[in-house]
Amino acid sequence: MKKVNGFDTILSSLVFLGMSFALYMAFIYAPTERTMGEVQRIFYFHVSSAWLAFLAFFLVFIFSILYLITHQRKFDMLAVANAEVGVVFCTIVLVTGPLWAKPVWGIYWTWDARLTSSLILWLIYISYLMMRAYIADENKRGNLAAIVGIIGFLDVPIVYMSIRWWRTQHPSPVIMGGEDSGLAPDMRTAFFVCLIAFTLLFLYLTRKRYQLEKLESDVDQLYKLAQR
Repeated sequence: MKKVNGFDTILSSLVFLGMSFALYMAFIYAPTERTMGEVQRIFYFHVSSAWLAFLAFFLVFIFSILYLITHQRKFDMLAVANAEVGVVFCTIVLVTGPLWAKPVWGIYWTWDARLTSSLILWLIYISYLMMRAYIADENKRGNLAAIVGIIGFLDVPIVYMSIRWWRTQHPSPVIMGGEDSGLAPDMRTAFFVCLIAFTLLFLYLTRKRYQLEKLESDVDQLYKLAQR
C-alpha cells in the first residue's frame, strides 16, 4: 500500500508541476499568433485534450476487446475508467472549441463534419456510461459496454480524418498536416509541453478512476457474500 501511495504522490506532484509549466508555456512563453491574436492560445489546451480523448477511447476499444476474449473483470474496469476520463477530455474539446471559434469565425458552432462527428463521439460515450449505470447484472453490463466501446471507437478515425475527407470550416491540422501546415518553433515547444502535462493528468485521473472502480467492485463482492 505504501508503494501505491508513494507513486500516487509522485504522479500528483508531476501533474501539478506539469500543468503549472504548461500554463506558463501557453500564456507567456508562446508568441501571440499574428492573425487570431491571444485567443489562439486556447489551441494548446484544445488540441491536447482532443489527442487524449482519442487515446482514452482507443484504450476503451482495446480493453473492451480483451474483456470479450477473457471476461476478466479488470479489463472492464480499465475500459470504464478510460471512458469516463475520455468523456472529460472530449467535453473540454467541445467547450474550448466554440470559445475559440466565436472570435475567429463569428459563431460558436457550425454543423460541419469535424464538429458534428466530435459531438457524435461525445454522445456515444455518454450513452456508454449511461448504459452501464442502468444495467445491474455485471456480466451483461460488461458485454454490452464492450460492444458499444468497440463500435463507438469507429467514430474516432472519422473525427480525425474529417478535415481531410471533406471541406470544413475547421482549420487544417498544424501537427502532421502536410507541407502547408505547421507551428512556429516556440509554439511547437509550448504545444508539446502542454501535451505532456495533459498526458500526466490523464494518467492520474485514469489511475484514480480505476482504483475507485476496483473499490466499488470489492464492496459489491462483500455485499453479495453478506447476503448469503
